[in-house]
Amino acid sequence: MLLDVNDSHLLLVDYQIRLMPALFDGAGALANGVRLGQMAKLLQVPITGTEQNPAGLGESAPEIRALCDTTLAKMHFSACADGLVQLLRPPVSQTARPQSGNVRSLPKHLQKPPVAAPGSGRNTIVMGGCETHVCFMQTALDLLDEEFEVWVVTDACASRTERNRDAAFDRLASAGAELLTTEMVAFEWLRTAQHPQFKAVLGLVK
Repeated sequence: MLLDVNDSHLLLVDYQIRLMPALFDGAGALANGVRLGQMAKLLQVPITGTEQNPAGLGESAPEIRALCDTTLAKMHFSACADGLVQLLRPPVSQTARPQSGNVRSLPKHLQKPPVAAPGSGRNTIVMGGCETHVCFMQTALDLLDEEFEVWVVTDACASRTERNRDAAFDRLASAGAELLTTEMVAFEWLRTAQHPQFKAVLGLVK
């Protein structure tokens, strides 16, 4: 199973200013988080960011925040407890109905179905972020419980220790998440060297 760019939503978890210097290979994870965001912009993949207790840990790194379409501030470790699922799966809105008469009495071909909100309907969540074994993992496990497909970009993740990061990867894989790297995301989103954005994405990978 390969990533489908048309079903992907990029989630960038807690790349925060005061947190990053304390993380094992935090600079590398941040750089790959930025690459993921840049690739997503080129390929029209929506991007959501999260920030854990921003009053205490600061906002996301500015290069991450600038890429996000939406940034969710949270206090729970799992962003799902603070409204992430509702952001990823907006409620369905109703189209305009006739002003008079019973809609149910109309022939089926004249009954207008509910219309999904813009950007909804993407069930594949591609994730990078921090700390892998705390906020990132709890968010990913809750997304799996909500029946999203979760793809963990391992080289865009960081924890204070390598052992904690790798233990989170093991647990996420056992729970059903797919593990991959930034370059794997790039080439699976592209699928072909004939893609109009191939050279631009390749430049980010290199």
